[in-house]
Amino acid sequence: MKLHAPLLSLAAAVVLSLTVSGCGASAAAQSGGASGSTETEVKELRYQGSANNVGLAELAADLGYLGDIKLNWVGNTISGPQDIQSAATNQTDFGGAFAGAVVKLIEAGAPVTAVVNYYGEDAKTFNGFYVKADSPIKSPRDLIGKKIAVNTLGAHSEAVINTYLSKNGLSQDEIKQVQLVVLAPNDTEEAVRRGQVDVGSLGGVLQDHAVATGGLRSLFNDYELLGSFAGGQYVLRNDFIEKNPNTARTFATGVAKAIKWETETPRDEVIARFKKIIDARGRNESTANLQYWKSPGVPDNGVIKDEDFSRWSAWLKSTGIVKNDLTPSKYYTNKFNDLASAKKG
Repeated sequence: MKLHAPLLSLAAAVVLSLTVSGCGASAAAQSGGASGSTETEVKELRYQGSANNVGLAELAADLGYLGDIKLNWVGNTISGPQDIQSAATNQTDFGGAFAGAVVKLIEAGAPVTAVVNYYGEDAKTFNGFYVKADSPIKSPRDLIGKKIAVNTLGAHSEAVINTYLSKNGLSQDEIKQVQLVVLAPNDTEEAVRRGQVDVGSLGGVLQDHAVATGGLRSLFNDYELLGSFAGGQYVLRNDFIEKNPNTARTFATGVAKAIKWETETPRDEVIARFKKIIDARGRNESTANLQYWKSPGVPDNGVIKDEDFSRWSAWLKSTGIVKNDLTPSKYYTNKFNDLASAKKG
């Protein structure tokens, strides 16, 4: 796929960030360095949020699942790759992104490990690709030479598009002729309606709002393509994990418990909780789109599996992110998710 808007490569950005001195002492270093001692472990986690949305870590904190660990919001992000890069370079303490972006970051040399799944797709919650209702685009081959809006490059939407086109018989040379245009998710619907792009990737409440407004048609979605699956993971730096193992466990298990809570709690109660959290944090946000929330989409209480990475093997190889056969186990651990251990028992 042709990629608009040139970006500094993730590998270069990580290497640059990891070698620049004076970027601040790590939270782990500030913990006192006594591995396994709860008295000296970090009790405040820096993170990036998402406007008008409640992340699983934020929900876990509100439900009391993080115990005495506090969250320190340092701003918002619309890009998973940027979010985990910030965690890798000690600008934040955790970040979340698409599994393929996690692989790319680790293959670039970043010392991070995925500890819990945090988003996924199911029959209720999925990412769709939309065209105008009267668009001539009807089939995968019609996308050759067309523009598709995605929120970032090298992440979920790009991998899904590549998989969709490959499964429908397009060669890699033909796939390269499909143009990806980076747009903020909040701008994508309008860009499709105005004809600035031919197709837009929409998920969550933005997708539901667009469908409810009318005038758009679904070309395909990732649930139709792949069924239910976990899409991405929260990562922690390896030095943070080493020096703060109890905090890492509380964090991963707390997120898993939040997934379980969302799965088992009536929808109206979940939405009401989200609204309370957004209103209380005072960031001048809207809660209007919360009405479209349907499900967490994350299977198995956030337990990570090899297939969460291996399903993207073809795309990872076609883009050169991995050269040889994928080894999923090098990217993640479930040992900090107590719900994973309970499931085994």
